[in-house]
Amino acid sequence: MEISSAARRPEDIALDLLKFVASHANIASKTTGATGFAATPAVKADDQVTHLLELYARCRAAVEAPIE
Repeated sequence: MEISSAARRPEDIALDLLKFVASHANIASKTTGATGFAATPAVKADDQVTHLLELYARCRAAVEAPIE
């Protein structure tokens, strides 16, 4: 049985949105280039967690915003 989107909690919808945005923006990915060097400067794990939590808060705000 599939749950309708109206019955889903805003937290769950925001988490799905976070996963979508993070995967498409390559957030928290640990890929290296063909040369063995990272394509972007290394980011500390603590900074990545902070960025993900901030992104989740923004996703929650977007999901919970009233529709005008």
